[in-house]
Amino acid sequence: MGITIAATIFVFSLIVFVHEFGHFITAKLSGMQVDEFAIGFGPKIYSYQYGSTLYSLRAIPLGGFNRIQGMTEQEELNEKSFLNKKVRYRLIVIAAGAFMNFVLAVVIIWGVMFTVGTHDVSKEPVVGSIVENSAAAQGGMKPGDRIVSISGVPIGEWKDISRTVNDHSRDVLTVVVNRDGEDVNLTMVPTYDTQSKRALIGVVPVVTRRQHGFFESSYMAIERTGQICYTMTMGMYGMIRGTEKADLAGPLGVAQLAGQVASVGFVNLLMFTAFLSINLGILNLLPIPLLDGGYIIMLIIEGITGRRLPKRALYYIQIAGIIILGSLFLFAMIQDISRFSI
Repeated sequence: MGITIAATIFVFSLIVFVHEFGHFITAKLSGMQVDEFAIGFGPKIYSYQYGSTLYSLRAIPLGGFNRIQGMTEQEELNEKSFLNKKVRYRLIVIAAGAFMNFVLAVVIIWGVMFTVGTHDVSKEPVVGSIVENSAAAQGGMKPGDRIVSISGVPIGEWKDISRTVNDHSRDVLTVVVNRDGEDVNLTMVPTYDTQSKRALIGVVPVVTRRQHGFFESSYMAIERTGQICYTMTMGMYGMIRGTEKADLAGPLGVAQLAGQVASVGFVNLLMFTAFLSINLGILNLLPIPLLDGGYIIMLIIEGITGRRLPKRALYYIQIAGIIILGSLFLFAMIQDISRFSI
């Protein structure tokens, strides 16, 4: 439980800090008045006034915000107010949060690739390691064994192992391995993993580690971030069209995943943070009212027409945004609860 809480605070605090810092620094550079830059929500734990901005740390470390002066017409406006700045500056400030989330992902992925390297997983059906107390361990399998067949089914590639074990999950498996040039017959009973919903014998393929230079890691990090962005975007598009199952994770689901990933290792938690940062960046750019993407659409309209949307139109747009976001949040929470109950 402790590692889950710590991992959740780390992940949320980092990605939200970077997101809000993007809004903050561009607002400052655009000559806007930022009244407060806060990490967390709720009561203040610590605050420090520097210049015209109050920097605060709050009790609930799962978010943050910038209080930029003059973001609504109900406030008293001056030359440093958000609404009195040119459209292009306001566009930059609003888009900077999501942009910084993508930058954070690139930096994390680059750091992992440069310091830790990448791991190439062999497609050959050669056992790299064996899970302790697994069916393979109890059956006498050893690292270096090449799996020739399972219950009479020839194994040509590593991916054939999982499929064949699943097809014979109710049987006692007869596994033929080539060990030091000789075929050895082994027997084992696969175990059924309820989480992945498949039968397992507990073998891991051969994994080789590769180191990368500074510039190679940079290129690979940008490429990997782009690939993740594309995959996420297409996944969302598929959910909207109804061609893919709508699968969302709310705060509870993210916290559970953060705890699971952190238990494997800090590097895995960093990669999970990069993945979640990309996710937050894409979600914030969706053209939904109350999100950055919705605000960007309204600013583009203002830039084209030369005037702001009427107050009544803004009111209905905000109501629509509350309904959409509230529905998505409720759906995600229901999915989180259903996962816990399984």
